[in-house]
Amino acid sequence: MIKPTASFSDLLVEMPDGALMLNDGVHPMRELLSMDAEEVLTAFKRSQQQDFSAVIDQLEAPDNPLNQQLNELRAIAAKEPGNRFPDLELFQPRGLKTLFSALHDHVMDHPVWRHPFFVRIFRGDFDQPQLVLFAKHYFNQIKNTRQCVALALGRFSGLMPLPYGCLNERVSELAQIVLAQLLADEYGVGTHAIEDYPDLHRLLTSTTHIAMYRELFDGLGIPFEQQDVPMLPGVADNVLTQRLLSGHADFTLVESLASVGLGMEWGVPEFFSLLLGGMIRWARNNDRKLTRRHLIVFIAHVQYDVLHAISVMLATSFFNLDRDGVRQIKQATNTLMASRYEMMTSLYRHVFVEPCAAIHDIGLDDRYRLTDRRIAAVLLQARQQIAPERVVGGDDYRCSESLPFVFSDHS
Repeated sequence: MIKPTASFSDLLVEMPDGALMLNDGVHPMRELLSMDAEEVLTAFKRSQQQDFSAVIDQLEAPDNPLNQQLNELRAIAAKEPGNRFPDLELFQPRGLKTLFSALHDHVMDHPVWRHPFFVRIFRGDFDQPQLVLFAKHYFNQIKNTRQCVALALGRFSGLMPLPYGCLNERVSELAQIVLAQLLADEYGVGTHAIEDYPDLHRLLTSTTHIAMYRELFDGLGIPFEQQDVPMLPGVADNVLTQRLLSGHADFTLVESLASVGLGMEWGVPEFFSLLLGGMIRWARNNDRKLTRRHLIVFIAHVQYDVLHAISVMLATSFFNLDRDGVRQIKQATNTLMASRYEMMTSLYRHVFVEPCAAIHDIGLDDRYRLTDRRIAAVLLQARQQIAPERVVGGDDYRCSESLPFVFSDHS
């Protein structure tokens, strides 16, 4: 076994040949810093395909407990005339794998995951003031989108029109459970027994993703009173877009679920890997003693978001009865990815004080253009309701009619 010649904090070691290897538990690809951005994205795309196929193979095994549970529900539904539960795609041969393959390439090939901001950060091409600016402004994304899962969860009720007869409540409950687990992960408040329930102090000091992000501020020496800043308009648009897709009645339940699952989760491990790798590279090159604790929010997202996406995809399949679900999911993910692209463009311009092409100027492929304009009207309306002091240039932002989306010529 080749022994390292040097180490940097608890994040990495240097090998005799000069290669930098991340320590176990920092990232699933220990050689991350020896890869380029495209290699990282390709490797994650492949691993997600393998992970999802493995999960679906397990689900389809006759002795799998979830398979047995779903087939028990299917048998109950089959006795009730007009109950459409047995028609779900997940009961068709390779149904979930077909749905996954139709969507995964579409999401992962979008240019947002290769945005110039992510690529530049991964190279370590920034200084400390620029990293501080990024950390402050990206915090607005982190702390304001956690609630989107709750908005999607809140759409479920006993008043919903579902075609599952006696299983209506049960199917709704299964989707709620998936979303509730995501919410518990985000806020660090999961518990399974009354004796484990935290007291009020421990509850309010839970290890939320927001608290995990504040560890980065500690590593960069940013005091608490300087951590919360008004949003850049591009960040505000992304926050509002995610909230609208997940909770607004103009968007279907399938679109809502896609927005908090596939749209929010599939690409996160990839670009968080680029951010994580770039910060580790910068810290080592500049002898800034960042540790695993300081970067824990990025480490955790790489590990958990694939599992989140798989679970929400299963829940989404419960509501894909009209076979229009693929189109709806693509529309939702296209909307989110466009908004995220413009958020990163806004961050690039603010952090680096340099030009960066908007999504309208990059020759966006037709398959990623929005085919209807529902989001336009509701986003403009949502802007008018924000507190102007919470957005940079808030009064102008409330009146702005520019949109972070590229629409199809036929929309």
